[in-house]
Amino acid sequence: MFKKQLPLFVGLYIVLLVGAISCKSKYEKLKASNDNAKKFQEGKRLYDKKEYDKALGLFETLLSRYRGTDGATDLFYLNAMTNYKLKDYTAAAYHFNEFATSYPSDPRAEEARFLTAYCYYLDAPVYSLDQENTFKCIDKLQLFINLYPKSDRVAEASKLIQDLRDRLERKSYENAKLYLNIGNNQSAVIAFNNTLRDYPDTKYAEELEYLMIKAQYEYAHQSREYKQEERYNQAMTYADQFFEKYPGSKYTAEAQLLKKTARTV
Repeated sequence: MFKKQLPLFVGLYIVLLVGAISCKSKYEKLKASNDNAKKFQEGKRLYDKKEYDKALGLFETLLSRYRGTDGATDLFYLNAMTNYKLKDYTAAAYHFNEFATSYPSDPRAEEARFLTAYCYYLDAPVYSLDQENTFKCIDKLQLFINLYPKSDRVAEASKLIQDLRDRLERKSYENAKLYLNIGNNQSAVIAFNNTLRDYPDTKYAEELEYLMIKAQYEYAHQSREYKQEERYNQAMTYADQFFEKYPGSKYTAEAQLLKKTARTV
């Protein structure tokens, strides 16, 4: 019985294959055509069907042709949204920014400004990697807040900025500790000071100020003899400042021992 039905299955497979090829050919022919209106309508249909790859393929062929025309705003917005839906956040950020800059009076400009920044946020790396996108994202979010201070998205933008600043703070903290861990004590002291200066309310402040005493002590210990007194004195100064700020610290005993040793050297 299966042998009798085999030609039927083969025929059905060929029909489906030919249909798929013809559909593909129809899309490719439209993509290569000069019928801009039809391409735009088909692109919107594909976008609504969530066939974002195909929609983007059509939108991209229209960008240069539609620039300056009445339909440009819808095309440029949909093109940016399609990149966003495809999670190409670098391209989406670029196109959202272009839209907001080119059409500032469009009702969607506010959303585009926010999504420009949000795409940078989604692309921002973990704290241990290069933070160039993090700085760009903070700038874009702050620009959004400045331009739309009454927007419903301001609270979210502020929350995102705080999250990004926390990442930068964590990176600064970890980098400073790394100098100490590898024995580069002079750089560690500088890095601890920089972190405390840049993030005066950091949650790592108590630990950082203790580690600064330790790094300064080790720096003095490794110095040439004629430089040691000055550098030990600096370690003791850091210790006194620490005791004043954190009288009940869990690091008090270690800090007192470092000060005592520095005094008797």
